[in-house]
Amino acid sequence: MKAKLGMSPIAWWNDDLVELSDDVSLEECLRQSRSAGFTGMEMGRRFPNDPKIMLPILKAADVTLCGGWFSGTLAADGDLAANKARIQPMIELFKAVDAPCIVYGEVGRSIQGDRSKPLAGKTVLPDDEMKAYARQLTQFGEWCAEQGMPLSYHHHMAAVVQFEHELDAFMKYSGEGIPLLLDAGHLAFAGGDVLAVIDRHHKRISHVHVKDVRMDVIKALDWKTQSFLDAVALGAFTVPGDGSLDFGAIVKKFADYGYEGWFVVEAEQDPKKNPPLKMAEVGHKELMRVMTAAGYTVETKGFPAT
Repeated sequence: MKAKLGMSPIAWWNDDLVELSDDVSLEECLRQSRSAGFTGMEMGRRFPNDPKIMLPILKAADVTLCGGWFSGTLAADGDLAANKARIQPMIELFKAVDAPCIVYGEVGRSIQGDRSKPLAGKTVLPDDEMKAYARQLTQFGEWCAEQGMPLSYHHHMAAVVQFEHELDAFMKYSGEGIPLLLDAGHLAFAGGDVLAVIDRHHKRISHVHVKDVRMDVIKALDWKTQSFLDAVALGAFTVPGDGSLDFGAIVKKFADYGYEGWFVVEAEQDPKKNPPLKMAEVGHKELMRVMTAAGYTVETKGFPAT
């Protein structure tokens, strides 16, 4: 079985917490992640939106674009046309650089980016609203795939699909037109059983974020007063090999179901306390250890995408 290892630039530049950002260029970010062994990078705010500019940068770094976040608003406005119009340029860009998917992140009715809103204040969708939301996401995912670029749905802390039972409901009511991004860290933060979720939904998982957590930080949070961004600033997340999750068991579970594709380290934390290059090296070393044990062959070729 083959696997590819990527990173998210959120370790270098945090879009929601500017104070958790390194003052490094895109080229330096790519150089550091590639030197640690990663062959892919998800898109961040310092990436150009013109493929004629992006492709030479990726080629020079020997890195492929392995995904990128789209801020969807369907939970708030249900406006398919508006979301299609916003994502269309991203679809064309991602097709031009041969990216595997766009990550759909729901920001409608979410408090993930609002530090004034405590974790306990997250929106909970009634069953009928979850059903309507999931069905609309399926339509949106099917339309994006028809345009030539599949989506992968990212369940997320402080968003409308956060808890394990919410993810199960979303998966029940949605269809194959909207594949799933499994994020181990977000699921564990929400108290979910990562291995059980993989068991139930492996057929729909198309992209994986190997985010680790510091459970001592999470357990000390006050959900009535502290926000998701407070948790990030306190160090709730980290890379595999530096946290509390057993990625040996998680990766083995994916291998048991024959998953082949991207495993992306998305671990936002303070780059001054946790230098991104050092953390990238820690994460890559741990992933190579557990992937080798699980029977994966990790691809070493970066640009162009394979």
